[in-house]
Amino acid sequence: MQRFLLALVTTLGLVFAAGNAMAVTKVPAGNRNAEQPAIPGASVRRTKAGKTSFDLKYEKVRDLLATDKKLVSKIKETASRYNIDPIHMIGAIVGEHTYNVDAYDRLQSYYVKAASYAGNVFDFSYKGEKISDFVNRPQFSVCASKTDSYALWTCRDEVWQKVFQGESVDGRTYPDNRFSAVFFQPFYAGQTFGLGQINPLTALMMSDTVHEKSGYPELDENDAADVYRAIMQPDVSLAFMAAIIRKAIDDYREYADMDISGNPGITATLFNIGDSQRRARALARKNASGGRVWPEENYYGWLINDKLPELEALL
Repeated sequence: MQRFLLALVTTLGLVFAAGNAMAVTKVPAGNRNAEQPAIPGASVRRTKAGKTSFDLKYEKVRDLLATDKKLVSKIKETASRYNIDPIHMIGAIVGEHTYNVDAYDRLQSYYVKAASYAGNVFDFSYKGEKISDFVNRPQFSVCASKTDSYALWTCRDEVWQKVFQGESVDGRTYPDNRFSAVFFQPFYAGQTFGLGQINPLTALMMSDTVHEKSGYPELDENDAADVYRAIMQPDVSLAFMAAIIRKAIDDYREYADMDISGNPGITATLFNIGDSQRRARALARKNASGGRVWPEENYYGWLINDKLPELEALL
């Protein structure tokens, strides 16, 4: 009888697991939009200011990847560690360097730039209030139970949006801007760094995952210089890129019952705009009535899908 019950429980478990697996729908390859969505004005202005074009910037980063076998090898190795296809990392790098920054001519330049920040003294703060003091305010007590870095900093980001953003609290008025722009970018708002162009707040969110998967030290918001060194150092930056992409794929599977792992344009879009968990939940709500709304690529992801055969050849 015990063997029968054990077999029955095992069978039911397999059926349940199979049912869950079947519930996950694979997102079709390619773009949902026939034409590229509009490129933000800020990206257009930055590119014009640099006296270049999106086509030239794309070609420059493509050529970097085509000629730097060491970099491509590192991408493949990191992608394998996070169980993702390396094309997702290629897509994120190409998107960032086409629309946000211009690529350096060779990987060594990224190491040199990272080294140039060694010894710099700066912190994460707003008008003299350090981030460590700010998140100790009673409004953030709801986050005290969060045990991993992603949940903790996501909670703190949500508190910022609900309580502080654009509001006056305890006699101080806070900008109507993102948490990351106000507290985590001491040079100028919107600044990201390195090969992966990763935001410091995003790096803090992914710190536990990168520590677990790649063995790099956990980041501390009280050591801003160390956070910047991590996201500027190419080897470490690649690990954070992979962790962000892995999280996006997992979020869409868990919350939206969709497998986006076969569509690099979607993962590139999510790398660009962030908030994959919130976006996956919003998509799930749209599909709750039984309809079928697919995740869509933005201008950044559209390029990756459009150029996919050329980018896959780099690997």
